[in-house]
This record gives sequence, C-alpha cells and structure tokens, in this order.
Amino acid sequence: MRTQPVLVFDGDCGFCSTSVRFAERRLRPRCEAVPWQFADLEALGVTPTRAEHEVLWVTPSGVVYGGAQAVAKALLSAGGGRSLVGALLMVPPMRWAAHGVYRLVANNRHRMPGGTAACALPNRQALGL
Repeated sequence: MRTQPVLVFDGDCGFCSTSVRFAERRLRPRCEAVPWQFADLEALGVTPTRAEHEVLWVTPSGVVYGGAQAVAKALLSAGGGRSLVGALLMVPPMRWAAHGVYRLVANNRHRMPGGTAACALPNRQALGL
C-alpha cells in the first residue's frame, strides 16, 4: 500500500513537466510526482484517458482528485501559507474559479511557455467527454 499521495502529470508536455519540477523545488508538496506515461495507472485506479486530460492527485487510500482540485491538494500538502491557498481553492466560489482557470490553461498548454505541439490535448469528442 502507498504511504504518500501520487501526483500524476503529462510527462510529454514541456509546460506540465516544467510546472511540476518548479512545484517540487519551490513548493515542496508531500507526494511522489510521476508522469502518467510511466505510472501504473491501473494500480492507481485511473484511466489513461483521464490522465491525459488533467493532472491527478491520488491519495494513499485511492481517492482521485483532478485538475484544479489536484493542484489544491498539492498546495495543501506543501504546508505553510501554501496550505491556505490550497484550502481556498477547495471551497466555492474559489473552487469554481480555479476550475475555470485550470481548464483554460490545460486547454492551451501547448501555447504556454515550454509548451509544444505534443502538449495539445485531444479534442473533447475524441475523449468521449
């Protein structure tokens, strides 16, 4: 059984990888960060389609948080003032705003600094969303 959360991200996306490395260095969330391409998704209870769509936070008990909520959980785990920001992102209306901002960034990550064409998400129809 896992003893710490797992942060699952897109290792093929330069923007995503850079963001996670920044978080590891500066924010220091208490988790294991793993690109979904190298993660045992089945053991984590996550589908490849979902892992490709958003960053995921998987608790040791197997609860999965995605997108802005995964970011909030990472901030909560970092402690200090970052926890306050994470807590704020978990409650409405900040939760709704965070979701909107997350989707905007995720849908345009190929346009973000460090992003490449490999960062572009498949369209929602292809994902069945």
